[in-house]
Amino acid sequence: MLRGDLWGFVDGTGNWLIQPRYKRVKGFDSGYAMVLDGDTWKYVDKADKTLPVPPAEKYYDFQEGVALYKTGDKVGMLGTDGKPIIEPTYQEIKDFHNGQAKFEQNGKWGMLDKQGKVTIPAEYDKLSSYDPKGMVATRGETNGLLVKGEFKPLPGVDKIWEFHDSSDLTYAMKGDSWGFINTKGEWVIQPQWKKVRAFNKGLAPVSSGDLWGYINMEGKLVIPFNYADAEVFGDNGLAPVKVNKLWGFINTSGVMVLPAEYVISVGATLNFKSMLADKGFIDGVARVRKGKDWGYINEKGEPIGGHWYQNAEVFSK
Repeated sequence: MLRGDLWGFVDGTGNWLIQPRYKRVKGFDSGYAMVLDGDTWKYVDKADKTLPVPPAEKYYDFQEGVALYKTGDKVGMLGTDGKPIIEPTYQEIKDFHNGQAKFEQNGKWGMLDKQGKVTIPAEYDKLSSYDPKGMVATRGETNGLLVKGEFKPLPGVDKIWEFHDSSDLTYAMKGDSWGFINTKGEWVIQPQWKKVRAFNKGLAPVSSGDLWGYINMEGKLVIPFNYADAEVFGDNGLAPVKVNKLWGFINTSGVMVLPAEYVISVGATLNFKSMLADKGFIDGVARVRKGKDWGYINEKGEPIGGHWYQNAEVFSK
């Protein structure tokens, strides 16, 4: 949370958890956040206590109890005790998802777990984040799904998106159109849409031109093309939709329950996979801008704690 030129942290009620005293901050995860104290990045807990770590050229955010750190051109892993899980070994390690992270070795990608054990050998040209439903993988010129260690090629498919946490369908492109496939790599909804986003609550945003609507899991349009843009439904059954230049929120029946009077955008602390869902409500709270002020609103459109701020980021754990 920004006050003046300095950042701090607030809790879910809008009260200060750590007073604003840092030049820059990142989100909490696994009990720690990175903060810029003077010219030095460090990890602090929610009591603002510094975590001792080995010297390194660069540190990265904690995720799922693991933080990456870099020495020279190699990357290693730290635990929440600040001690190395593995010393800097690999060319690159990406963020952890569902307990595993992809790593690069000799120009190929594989997967390792939070103990540093290799679970998928580095033999893929491209590999998405770990998902037990299936991962998007590329061998040579062929795209496919990697499911339970088996590569399922999908000839003719130009692009496949990662599975959303709440759905066993994901979207794929063939030619210049998007459709939806299941975890077996089978087409469930044939490619026919100009743009699409993920299913949640049984609905997915789609566009066949300049406007967006929502389809059900049979591919039937159930919320008409009424919106300039549309995002994935939150677990609370509300989705952000854009009318002209501002955003409001609809329910699964397509009823506008919060008027289009907000600006929404992803927070700086988010990973790419979470961007779509995190534009809307998370645990009953949405980050929005109204006029010039940022804040967090509940499902009635009321600002949490009655507060608005110069800037605000998405809540983290």
